[in-house]
This record gives sequence, structure tokens and C-alpha cells, in this order.
Amino acid sequence: MKYFRAISIGIIIWIIGVSVYNISFFIPILENPAEQANTALFIAVIPLVWFGARRYYEKDNHTQGYRVGLTFFLIAAILDALITVPLFIIPDGGSHYEFFTDLGFWLIGLEFIVIAALYWFAKVYTKRTISNFQK
Repeated sequence: MKYFRAISIGIIIWIIGVSVYNISFFIPILENPAEQANTALFIAVIPLVWFGARRYYEKDNHTQGYRVGLTFFLIAAILDALITVPLFIIPDGGSHYEFFTDLGFWLIGLEFIVIAALYWFAKVYTKRTISNFQK
């Protein structure tokens, strides 16, 4: 696994994800702004992780997708603990405990892993299997 590449892509995914989350508060669509922000993030994570996996697999096709997705998620969780929670959650009366025990957080984490694994299966594994079969 190319750790530096996975970590740097994970950081970019996190930056864009936090931006989407925060911007969604300024576009009132739903009555509950927190629910709207979580929904926006849930939707945004799909293309973010897909394109992140695409960038990762330009240089490495040996690492399984679940490991790449897990790395992306772990980077996001670490940055959430160090930056997101202290800057955005605690000032609104939340805590690390509330943030990390929220079901939405873990669903988005699962989404990271599933999307990266789906990309790996659809674009890397099948292509590698087909090319090995044709030899």
C-alpha cells in the first residue's frame, strides 16, 4: 500500500467533505440544518471516495479496496478528532463522545469502505482478472 498517497488523498477527501458539510448550513432546504448537513455529506462522500480511489489506483493496483477505504476513513476520523470537533462541534455544545457515538458518523465510515471496495472490484480487480484470463 502506498501510504503517503492514501493519506494525502484522504486529507483532500476530508477537506472537501468538511466544506460540503459547513456550506450546507447556509443553503436552507430542510427544517433541521444538522440533518441537512449530514445528508449532504452522505451524498458527497460517494463521488469523493470514488474519485479518491480512482486517483489512488492510478499508481497502485495491488491493494484491496477495503484497505484503501479504511485508510481514507481513518484519516477522516483523526482529522475530525483533531480539527472538526474542537472547531465546529464543541462550540455548539457537542463533544467528542457525542460526535463519535453518532450512528451517522459510522454509516459514513462504512460508506467510505464500501465505495472504495466497489471501485476496486469494478475497476481494478475485474480488469486484472480479465487481463489474466486472456493470457
